[in-house]
Amino acid sequence: MPPGAYCIVVTKFLVSLLVGALLALASSTAKAPATAAVRSGTGASAQSDAAIESAIKAKLAKSKIGADGFKVHVQGGIAYWEGSTNVVQHKGSATRMAKTAGAKAVVNNIQVSEAAREKASANLDTGRRRAQVKRGDTRDSRTDKGSGSSN
Repeated sequence: MPPGAYCIVVTKFLVSLLVGALLALASSTAKAPATAAVRSGTGASAQSDAAIESAIKAKLAKSKIGADGFKVHVQGGIAYWEGSTNVVQHKGSATRMAKTAGAKAVVNNIQVSEAAREKASANLDTGRRRAQVKRGDTRDSRTDKGSGSSN
């Protein structure tokens, strides 16, 4: 290949990339008004909000946190929680429930009672409740007994 041919090939390649990028940009701006209508809460968005809200309410009815009487409303794909609870973990469960039902974001206004906060704080003060393996013991001293190996 002659020395100047390489430059021509590279130039044609770069021009084709530039044209492709401009075409992609032009097609994305043509789609912008359609997505703006969905974001504004009209048309298909209202339908999906109702679907997300009904999915959350169905999950809430099956869950233990349903007894807390939380209220949920979905608007623009965002789930809004209201209510109060005596269990700290129920607030986080409500957020996870909305996310798994399809909400793109969650505004959690659930209030946790002072008694629940004090109980959680006391549980943290007492430390871990699970049994822990002592790291000072060697593995052989824990597994030697009855291993059945002989020399």
